[in-house]
Amino acid sequence: MGVDETGISKMVTDKKPITAEVALALEGAFSIPAEQFLGVQKDYELANARRASKPNPAAQQRAQLVGALPIPEMIKRGWLDVPDMRDTARLEAELIKFFNAASLADIEVLPHAAKKSNVSEETTPPQLAWLHRVKQIAAEMLVAQFTDFGARRAVGLLRELTLSPESARKVPRILAEAGIRFVIVESLPGAKIDGVCFWLDEGKPVIGMSMRHDRIDNFWFVLRHEVEHVIQGHGKEKIVIDAELEGEKAGVGPDVADEERIANTAAAEFCVPKKTLDAFIARKAPYFAERDILGVAATLKVHPGLVAGQLQHKTGRYDRFRSHLVKMRSIVAPNAVVDGWGDVVPIGA
Repeated sequence: MGVDETGISKMVTDKKPITAEVALALEGAFSIPAEQFLGVQKDYELANARRASKPNPAAQQRAQLVGALPIPEMIKRGWLDVPDMRDTARLEAELIKFFNAASLADIEVLPHAAKKSNVSEETTPPQLAWLHRVKQIAAEMLVAQFTDFGARRAVGLLRELTLSPESARKVPRILAEAGIRFVIVESLPGAKIDGVCFWLDEGKPVIGMSMRHDRIDNFWFVLRHEVEHVIQGHGKEKIVIDAELEGEKAGVGPDVADEERIANTAAAEFCVPKKTLDAFIARKAPYFAERDILGVAATLKVHPGLVAGQLQHKTGRYDRFRSHLVKMRSIVAPNAVVDGWGDVVPIGA
């Protein structure tokens, strides 16, 4: 090879790496492809580097969180105070604070979290982040003492508001007087969340809504759905998150969980009683005249949008009757605790 003994000794004792030139010389001496010698050298260096490196669980956990959660949106919404996402220490501290956890490993969006959440396994990280924001806000609200009687009485008071969209501004007050914390938090991208019911403790129920579908029928259906969860005591042992609460998930079929079936039935009856709706469809299908929709709404003393929404659900024709589906967020929001659409609820102020 034209190399002295000292040079060979350095290669054998790992004081000199095998370079491309040396590999070619070895190939000529032993008729073994130079690529094999270079491959051995590379594998050896990688093995040494792997033994020397120490795993960083915190870095791995941060990477998982950043990958799972909409961190930039949470920063933009003021949920996390992180001026520079490259400041990993600040990001870690803010995430721990936001999720009220002892460490990154305890944050429930991580699959290996030390403390498993009581939220359904189907819940996505963006939905969990939204839920935690609702919990943060609800924990600082003051409402009357909750009673079962007060909750059931609230249903009757809410029903009286369904005739006029403007009357919905009274919803937050009625729920607060019934001891129910009501929070509106704008949904996060991809969360597709409509509402949630849970309890801060035995006597402190919370209803959160996103109002991502700004329609009168959806507002009243989702609200009554969540109120029924409260009345039934749902959410005490397992937080009830309602995502995409339309279509099949708003029904009572065999694939719908018992708790959801109960809440869906109550919500549908609240908007338009099933017996009335079925009779109306049987008489008028497949043609539903404007005057007929207005007539049913007047008889039930509800806004026509509630009849239109239930007709859409029953017939599957979501392209029809849309003129009655008035927007509600601008009516309800001024009197409610709202986080989103440019507003941020101060926490711990």
